[in-house]
Amino acid sequence: MSAFHFEGLVWHWPIAIYLFLAGLSAGAVFFAIMLKHVKLAGEAYHSPFVQAAAIIAPLALFGGLGILVIDLTKPLDFWKILVFYNITSVMSMGVLVLMAYQVALFAWIACIFNKGILQLLGDKWMWLQRGLRWLVAKEAAITGILVILSISLGAYTGFLLSALIGFPLLNNPVLPLLFLISGLSSGAAATLLGGVLLRGNPNGVEVRFIHGIEIPLILVEMGLLFTFFVGLILSGGQSQVAALNAIGYGFWGWVFWGGVIGIGLTLPLAFNLWMKVSADRKFTYVAVTASFSLIGVFLLRNFILYTGQMTIA
Repeated sequence: MSAFHFEGLVWHWPIAIYLFLAGLSAGAVFFAIMLKHVKLAGEAYHSPFVQAAAIIAPLALFGGLGILVIDLTKPLDFWKILVFYNITSVMSMGVLVLMAYQVALFAWIACIFNKGILQLLGDKWMWLQRGLRWLVAKEAAITGILVILSISLGAYTGFLLSALIGFPLLNNPVLPLLFLISGLSSGAAATLLGGVLLRGNPNGVEVRFIHGIEIPLILVEMGLLFTFFVGLILSGGQSQVAALNAIGYGFWGWVFWGGVIGIGLTLPLAFNLWMKVSADRKFTYVAVTASFSLIGVFLLRNFILYTGQMTIA
């Protein structure tokens, strides 16, 4: 049996990429907001790390949606999902969250970079300038809404897989929280990597702040993975079979232990702890650590998607 093609496969790699990019977008926004309100205040728009998050968040979201649309049997009918909603459908609820998230995201970006936008407009497009000033006056409300929507989007990536009935590994209440935390971790990593690539200070306040949050995030993710699989194993029956098939042996066992646990969690945790006690952080350390975290989350999405469909209840 191929690791990627087997009987009963419903969703494959494009869905994993979509889940990865959606979680990354939500995580990048969350950390940009944290940087702005906890550390940078009115100077946030000068930070290469906030700038990186503002670029990454919409690009990741649109990239994920583009892959999702292309993967549909009838991609030209995608507009129907945006018009017709079913409140009992996880997919429909996800589309609603995505639509609201996009509006709040661009409104927040406009608020953060309003000074630069106003300078660019000069004395033109006065109606647009009035609209921008109105948004800035509502920034606190926009920020609060965006935080809620980003967390909802991160958790939704797990709820979407949980909706696949009949797969014990996927029908797990821990999955939405696991995907939320790992999405935040990927957003933090993408923000750090993008920031240093935009020539942000690898030893600056932004890096130290994000690394300080990354350490507990990694520990929580490890705890959630432990809870996720121990719960399945102790449940017995097909749930136990699903867990052991996933992490016990074969291709996906190597992906889990070597990729998710080794590259994605253990190495970033070790590097973060080492940088925390070292004198300073350098570009290479930050970039490599962030890259390992991104690889780990991407592998986790693929691992859960594929192994979750290998065992049927």
